[in-house]
Order: sequence, then C-alpha cells, then structure tokens
Amino acid sequence: MVEELVAAGVAAACAGAVYAMAAARVVRQYERGVVFRLGRLRSAVRGPGFTMIVPFVDRLHKVNMQIVTMPVPAQDGITRDNVTVRVDAVIYFKVVDAAEAVVQVEDYRFAVSQMAQTSLRSIIGKSDLDDLLSNREKLNQGLELMIDSPAIGWGVQIDRVEIKDVSLPETMKRSMARQAEADRERRARVINADAELQASKKLAEAAGVMSDQPAALQLRLLQTVVAVAAEKNSTLVLPFPVELLRFLERATPGDAGRAAEAAVHQLSELDGRTWPAQAQEQAQDQSRTQERTPTPERVAEQEAP
Repeated sequence: MVEELVAAGVAAACAGAVYAMAAARVVRQYERGVVFRLGRLRSAVRGPGFTMIVPFVDRLHKVNMQIVTMPVPAQDGITRDNVTVRVDAVIYFKVVDAAEAVVQVEDYRFAVSQMAQTSLRSIIGKSDLDDLLSNREKLNQGLELMIDSPAIGWGVQIDRVEIKDVSLPETMKRSMARQAEADRERRARVINADAELQASKKLAEAAGVMSDQPAALQLRLLQTVVAVAAEKNSTLVLPFPVELLRFLERATPGDAGRAAEAAVHQLSELDGRTWPAQAQEQAQDQSRTQERTPTPERVAEQEAP
C-alpha cells in the first residue's frame, strides 16, 4: 500500500514537472507576449518576466518592441523635371501595440518595407531634382507622413525616415559640373571687372595729379625701372628718352636742377653708378646742337643789314 502511494506521488510530481515545463514561458524586457487561447486573442498582453500558459490550449507570440532600423532598397524614378534618379533611404519604426501588430497584419516588417518603397517612388515623382539634393528635410517629413498613415492601424509607429543617397546619371553630373564651373567663372569675371573699374578710377586720379607736374611721370617711370631691376633675374634695357632732355632744357634753372638730380639719382640706383658728368655732358651737347641748328629767326637776323 505504501509503495503504491509513493509511486502515485512520484507520478504526480513528474506530471506536474512536465506540465510546468510545458506551461512556463519567459518574456524578455523588450518583448511583449500575445496569447491566443483556442485561436481567440486574450485581452491581457503578457509583460516581461516569467508567465504561465495552458499547454496545448494557449499559444504565446512574442513581439519585439525595440526600434527597428530597416534599409529601403534603392528605387529608380523620374523627377518632376524629367531627370532619372536612383534614391535609397532608411526607416526607423517600432511596435506600440503588440496585439494589433500580430492580428491586423500578417508580417508587419514586410508591410512597412513595401509601404516605404512605394512612398519613396511617389516622393521622387512629385519632387524636383533641386529638392532631392538640397531640401531633404521637407521630403523626409512628407515620406514619414505617407508611411505612418497606414502603419498606425498595424500597431506600428514610424519614428524617422531619412533619404540616404541620390544617384544621378553621369551625363547629369557632367552638366551640373559645367553649370557650377560657368557660375564660378561668371563671378570671377564680375570681380575682375569691379577691380578694373576701381583701378581705373585711381589711375585717372593719379594721371590728373601727374599732369600738373610733368616731371612726376618721368620720375615714376624711373621708379618702375628700379623696381623691375631689383629682381636681378633678367636683362633690362633702358632707353634714355629725348623728351626728358627737352624737358630739362625748357624747365627753369631751379626746376631743371632738381629734376636732373632726381634723374641722375634714379639712374645711379639702377646700375650702381653715378653719372653726373655724363648727364651734364649730354645736356650741354644737346644745348650746343640746338644752338647751331638754323632757325627762321636766326636766318632773318643774319640776313638783316
């Protein structure tokens, strides 16, 4: 009798252990459990932790509540301005109602993926190329609204949608590069023209100042020659202008002396020598040549009795 009771207790313990093992379930922190009893949804969604179900009667479906990152395959489309592009995106979503995600749609991941692809094609057809390249925030918001509208009935919430890359044909890339190059060239020409205008105004003012003092032009020429000769990387040939000698002849003694000294100083800086004697001799030779040159006034004085 005792042996029969012990055997019955052991059998009951084994049956209880088997039942517990069949009924015990563990739901993780980021999951929720949806229970179907004989095919009917139980209203209570099992939270994280240890839970029990009726073996062979209940079925537990675990739903991941984490944010899912899903890449949207690249879609080919034609923009509103008739440009062929290839656009890919990424979508972030999560399940907010585990029961709806299991009951309302067969595979919510596949449904969200297909909806994202069709919405991306629709956005491409409604947008211009400039919007796809520079105004992506607005397109992302529109794409998010298009996907989120049907996803709400599936117990899914769309957190964010981002357009990752826009691929253009090679011909369009070359055209855009030429356009950018032409625009930069235009701006460069405008800047150069503005600089030339400002420089011309300053040169006109400088010419007005130099016109009052003719010697300033010759001195400026000599200063330019000195600046060029300071490089010492080329041979410089300096013709001595006859107009300078004529100017020295016409000038007053005081002005001629100062101009001659300035000219000699500039020439001495040019090649490291001082030419006061040579400059004086050239000026004297020029004066004697002009004195010997017959003029109508001198001929009239010689012929007069």
